[in-house]
Amino acid sequence: MDFNGFKQIVIEKCAALGIEEYELYYQSGASTSVSAFQHEINQFTGTTEGGVCFRCIAGGKMGYASTEALTAQQAELIVEKAADNASVLEAEEQVFLCQGGQEYVPLEERAYEMPTTEELVSTVLATQEKLYAADSAVIDGCQTQGVAESSEIAIYNSKGLDLHSKTNLSGLVVVAVVSDGQEMANDFQIKLGKLDAIDADKLTAEAVKCAKGKLGGEVAPTGQYPVVFSPEAMSDLLDTYAGIFSSRAAQKGLSKLAGKEGEMIASSIVTLVDDPFHPQAPMPRNFDAEGSPAYKKNLIENGVFQTLLYNLKTAAVDGRKTTGNAYKSDYASAVGISPFTMYLAAGDMTEEQLLIKAGNGVYINSLGGLHAGANTVSGDFSLQSAGFMIEDGRKTRAVKSFTVAGNFYEVLKNITAVASNLELPGMARFGSPSVLVEGLSIAGK
Repeated sequence: MDFNGFKQIVIEKCAALGIEEYELYYQSGASTSVSAFQHEINQFTGTTEGGVCFRCIAGGKMGYASTEALTAQQAELIVEKAADNASVLEAEEQVFLCQGGQEYVPLEERAYEMPTTEELVSTVLATQEKLYAADSAVIDGCQTQGVAESSEIAIYNSKGLDLHSKTNLSGLVVVAVVSDGQEMANDFQIKLGKLDAIDADKLTAEAVKCAKGKLGGEVAPTGQYPVVFSPEAMSDLLDTYAGIFSSRAAQKGLSKLAGKEGEMIASSIVTLVDDPFHPQAPMPRNFDAEGSPAYKKNLIENGVFQTLLYNLKTAAVDGRKTTGNAYKSDYASAVGISPFTMYLAAGDMTEEQLLIKAGNGVYINSLGGLHAGANTVSGDFSLQSAGFMIEDGRKTRAVKSFTVAGNFYEVLKNITAVASNLELPGMARFGSPSVLVEGLSIAGK
């Protein structure tokens, strides 16, 4: 049975039981992944998954039920289960369903077709040969991977909401392993897009270049330095601390941003954006997990804090409108909050100009221990790092095995320059250009 047939049975069952407020959330996805190792395909995976979540309001409380099986029997059963679940809840809190009839930004579906398995295999094998041929330092251990994914979401409710979206992506992953005869290093690069439009030569060359840059590094000297974070490193930091922009976290006392709207919380050159429609967004949507319209917004604008991210429930608590950031990790999960594509807006300097402005300091292009070494409540972090020394305004010798320590809230205030090289690394939902931060502590030798 397709979703529309399933939906019709649910509607009829709700009418029979006198359930007037309800929602049906459908999600399905398919993915194919092909990997090569040592010149051969060593892994192939293909998955299809999805299901339906039904929510209803009974007695002022919200009941949930879900199923993977789209059958007539399950359509009736999830309505009964959700109603039963609502009847036994004791918590007293406001519950909401999205109102239909709102305006949504038109969303262009990706124009290219998904690659076939044969296309994935041939592209992956050809890319691996390019990887081995890219440099004499490349050794066994290299891997290449081709991916293709599609995702479909539909939301229907009793308030006139009836939405549908289907998105897809494909791309290449390259893992380069290099050696100078004494030590080994690796790096990976990801590029999304139509497979035959991806420049595999450029992708493999970049992976090899970055891997070779990690060879021969020494421990950075201890001290306080200006630090330039690469786009990848700053994106990782944003990813780690994205939760502080959640209204739910703020309402629970887990973010220092509660009540800070309108205040200067960052350098005046910092603008932080959440954009569902960014051209590099892995899976763009024009509505959130509750069906509210999604839109581009500045969370920080020229250093001034503009808004937390809200869903319908948390917005009601603070007396605000939802920002369209309701999120479900899968069809059966509860509604949470998440950004779509969060990034620091690009500045007007080149990375080379950032290095000149730094003078003498540290360039960090790799951060480790982001879960163990970062406190997302206080903002404090102490992270394993690697990169290069900055001497007389340029990158020089490689450094590794040192820690960078600071506080994310203070990092935002101490950004003194932002480059123009905005990147969204790989399949990430977080991006940044290179940034220069003053006064961070480096612990090394």
